[in-house]
Amino acid sequence: MKMLIVDDSSTMRRIIKNTLLRLGYTDVLEAGNGIEAWEILDQNHDISVLITDWNMPEMNGLELVRRTRSDERFLNIPIIMVTTEGGKAEVIAAIKAGVNNYIVKPFTPQVLKEKLEMVLGINER
Repeated sequence: MKMLIVDDSSTMRRIIKNTLLRLGYTDVLEAGNGIEAWEILDQNHDISVLITDWNMPEMNGLELVRRTRSDERFLNIPIIMVTTEGGKAEVIAAIKAGVNNYIVKPFTPQVLKEKLEMVLGINER
């Protein structure tokens, strides 16, 4: 299962990637902004999950989500927004744009695990 992490902070990408690795997801790609992410998506049609920040240069996460959802190739890709934007209006805007789940920074590895399992339909009992 291939995952794409998009964040302009290399530290945050590393935190998310290390969490994913501990959860057993070893095929992880990274991008520093929405434009880089779009290029990766456009060339890798087998991305299983997109995890993106909101606030980034070039193309922000909300623009990336809208662009991704406007392309029929990526209508069903689960998208998790991981951001400092925790206001109700921001959450609503992200959901309207097409995110499947939303995580407010700072977060714990357990929160990422739970949100990932939700969007992937994994039920642990």
